Amino acid sequence: MSGSSSLFTSPNLTSSASSALSGQLATSTGANSNALSQLSSNYNNFLQLLMTQLKNQDPSSPMDANQFTQELVEFSSVEQQINTNSSLTQLIQLTQQDGLLQSSALVGKQVVVTNSDMPLQNGKGTVQFTAPADEAVNIGVYASSGALLATASMNASQGTNSWTWDGKTSNGTHAADGGYKVVITPANASSASAALTISAVGTVTGVKSSGSVMQLLMGSVSDPITNVQQVLN
Repeated sequence: MSGSSSLFTSPNLTSSASSALSGQLATSTGANSNALSQLSSNYNNFLQLLMTQLKNQDPSSPMDANQFTQELVEFSSVEQQINTNSSLTQLIQLTQQDGLLQSSALVGKQVVVTNSDMPLQNGKGTVQFTAPADEAVNIGVYASSGALLATASMNASQGTNSWTWDGKTSNGTHAADGGYKVVITPANASSASAALTISAVGTVTGVKSSGSVMQLLMGSVSDPITNVQQVLN
């Protein structure tokens, strides 16, 4: 018996098995089915180790039954956590699918979103902005590269105003449909920091799920659905 027992005298062999399990589960986050498979394999290995220890334990110093009972409880707890994570993942997926279906009702509708990137659709783009007072404002339209494409000016009224671009650039060409940054500043502003907050107006052409966020597509421009301020039609 002494020869056999010396084979299993490394301290807390069952704890080592549990630690190995924890390490393996930590590397399998997000893969619940794989985690469950690993748990089953480790659980079987644990039982085999336990039975071997019981068969080869020193009768004069038997193993503490509370120790491996606790190990069994820990395995059960891990299994429950994995199953819970799997159920939550399925619930999130169903919620996202439901959100996608509900958001699809906006396709074809015109919306106002918090964004300075104006979608140019069918050669036309519109933005809204709020002027603190009746004043003249300067408008600049920029490409994604930062190049200034067009300028305009208008007399804004205190409150909400709108401005529409026909896609015509300063050199007489017409810009292709896409997203363009619009900057509006009071004519008497001394710095660019005085730029007014812009809201883009566009027609929703599609919806997509991006992680946990639902995105509305307006041509090549996308915005989180949480940026929608108003549905116009």
